[in-house]
Amino acid sequence: MFGKSCSIIGAVHIHALPGAAGYMGNMAEIIERALSDAITYQKAGVDALVIENMHDVPYLKGYVEAETIAAMAVVASAIKRECHMPIGVQILAGANIEALAVAHTSDLDFVRVEGFVFAHIGDEGIHEASAAQILRKRAAIKAEKVKIFADIKKKHSSHAITEDISLIETATTAEFFKADGVIVTGMRTGDAPPPSAVGEVKAAVKIPVLVGSGVTPDNIAAFAQYADAVIFGTYAKFDGNWINDVDSERVKRLVAAAHNH
Repeated sequence: MFGKSCSIIGAVHIHALPGAAGYMGNMAEIIERALSDAITYQKAGVDALVIENMHDVPYLKGYVEAETIAAMAVVASAIKRECHMPIGVQILAGANIEALAVAHTSDLDFVRVEGFVFAHIGDEGIHEASAAQILRKRAAIKAEKVKIFADIKKKHSSHAITEDISLIETATTAEFFKADGVIVTGMRTGDAPPPSAVGEVKAAVKIPVLVGSGVTPDNIAAFAQYADAVIFGTYAKFDGNWINDVDSERVKRLVAAAHNH
């Protein structure tokens, strides 16, 4: 998707931003740490990056405040200037319109969105479908360059209210609603989905299929036979803990495993 049969996307987890409970009051340090992680990924050979406000827990539902949007745009622009590769953004939780605005103004290439089709219950509450709103907004602000990659049956969520809607049906509906790609995940951050499920989705849709959690050197070969790209963040961190900084040696191991699959 980014020049490879199975592209490798590294997740840059931005430290708590203004407005978040964990914000420490120093934007310069946040930018510096984000740049350090992004450059580490780039030097280790990943094909793309996705920027996330992962440390902003607990997350707002379906929107973020103005200070978060501004901070994400500043961080994204700084990374874009230093890292010459495809870059995307996700703003938690389900702040898809805000993510699109950040991507467009920061000259990014894609957004990762939650709640694109069908409703689900996340940690934050009920997320309604957002495909119509984000597609219309993308057209209105002339941001067609920004691709929309939609999580389906996403992690950290209950799908009891859509239990009769299969993963395949969700994927094909996302395609029908003009997603540019779909993302398959495990149950939570760091958990991998079954490779067979990724294969079934790939067989059902014509748009790119991404794996969004749980990718390691041990399982990437199983995913690479189906997925157009994999997103990883937890494995990339020191000790495999998402709160830590990116470990270049761990990234290099995953990139090498991808190239040798």
